[in-house]
Amino acid sequence: MELSDRHVVITGAAGGIGSALARRFHAAGARVILADQVAPTSVAASLPGSIAVQVDLSSEQGNIDLIDRAESEFGTIDLFFANAGVALGTDPMDDEEVWDLSFAINTHAHRWAARRLLPAWLERGEGYFCSTASAAGLLAQIGSAPYSLTKHAAVAFAEWMSITYGARGLRVSCLCPQGVNTNMLAQSSPIGDGGEVVRSVGAVLEPDVVADIVYQGILDERLLILPHPEVADYLKFKATEPEKWVAGMQRLQRRVLGY
Repeated sequence: MELSDRHVVITGAAGGIGSALARRFHAAGARVILADQVAPTSVAASLPGSIAVQVDLSSEQGNIDLIDRAESEFGTIDLFFANAGVALGTDPMDDEEVWDLSFAINTHAHRWAARRLLPAWLERGEGYFCSTASAAGLLAQIGSAPYSLTKHAAVAFAEWMSITYGARGLRVSCLCPQGVNTNMLAQSSPIGDGGEVVRSVGAVLEPDVVADIVYQGILDERLLILPHPEVADYLKFKATEPEKWVAGMQRLQRRVLGY
């Protein structure tokens, strides 16, 4: 999909990958709505004609309100990018609030947005749904069960959407990076020791680099967008040698984390 004169909504747009996507799509000529839990006004101010929206994506109503606001500003949404995400928790013993919020933002928000968007998209025979998952959604996240589960679910939902509605004009892309230089990775890791593992296994890319790769992926209408191409090789190995894959991940955990 070409983005010139298209209406694009990006969640999690206050910084990191989200703000980089907003800059790249705006440069391509898109009309951009930037949404986050605190309205990303400073980012929007640097992108003439764009609009910042404060939103709570942890509820279905918050997602509906965002889409209603976007449509009132620029009309029908051409591309919705469910980029917002949280990295919380470590294991099954975490409080239910951790699990509930992880699923709400990382998975259910995608479903809630799609439920609101799909009727109009299917009626006109065109629409584009993008989501940010993670390489953890294809592989695993050492150090965080909630992150691994919710990102796997996000990938599965994107795949299901493409299978089910692709012949009716819906395009779907799912972004699955490894390390990206964002607050999520730079701060003391909110996913236990998982951030240290991510930093140890490959390049940490800048958000603007990822945004350029995503933009090309949308032009090509690719389902999986892999800024770290080695993830595809890891996925093949995991599929063909699952026991060796798990044994290797166990060794990685011991080498990096000492347990």
